[in-house]
Amino acid sequence: MTNDILTVKEVAEYLKVNERTIYRLASSGELPAFRVGSSWRFRQHEIDIWIEKQSQGKSGD
Repeated sequence: MTNDILTVKEVAEYLKVNERTIYRLASSGELPAFRVGSSWRFRQHEIDIWIEKQSQGKSGD
């Protein structure tokens, strides 16, 4: 397990989405995140778990 901390830009690149999407998902609580001052931060391990959950949710389609 890694405890790497990622920025909005890094998560956007990792997920291949726009930074605005990351802000929206973090603000709504859909994407696991925390704030350091006014900046959002993400734990890579939690993002990986979130990706797995998203993949499992789509398997019934």
